Amino acid sequence: MTVGTCRVELRIPGNHSLKGKRRVVKSIKDRIHGRFNVSIAEVDRLDDWQRATLGIACVSNDPRFVDEILSKVVNLIEGDADALILDYEIDLMTH
Repeated sequence: MTVGTCRVELRIPGNHSLKGKRRVVKSIKDRIHGRFNVSIAEVDRLDDWQRATLGIACVSNDPRFVDEILSKVVNLIEGDADALILDYEIDLMTH
């Protein structure tokens, strides 16, 4: 079994409220959850208007599949016009 996690640091430029941030983060989360079979949540910087940290998790028997899915998730977020990726990290743990 392979468990993959991904931490994505986002900047939301031009945003001036928590309500606006929630709209952007919810849109990203909904698109990812609808397209990929992963768990996703905002995990840090909850009160920062222009920054967000997302945590994504995927489980499979195939480590290549997990890495591929998490890379596709990052690519989808990179295509979002409302948020910029500042940093991301993908970790795989095989048991």
